[in-house]
Amino acid sequence: MAKIIFVDHDGTKHEVEASVGSNVMQAAVDNNIEGIDGDCGGMCACATCHVTVDPEWFAKTGARSENEESMLTFLPEIAETARLGCQIEITDELDGLVVHLPIEQF
Repeated sequence: MAKIIFVDHDGTKHEVEASVGSNVMQAAVDNNIEGIDGDCGGMCACATCHVTVDPEWFAKTGARSENEESMLTFLPEIAETARLGCQIEITDELDGLVVHLPIEQF
């Protein structure tokens, strides 16, 4: 298990436990984190699970795939550390990961 910290746009923090091998989107959905829709079920076919990874964690989440980059272009603004939650696999190394939730999903 790894601890994931979701931070709302107003600064409210939500700490959840996530299974290694799962992903950030699934951890949010399993724990009823508002702001993560995951409409495509984690298939990297939408951008309704986008998050902004805290800069100190970004390198540990891995590189964006070409498909993920394409989905992120649907957002009105793309933060440098933007990722799709469904594409961030939970590993032991990500224990304590901090991600910031958008005001709204698009």
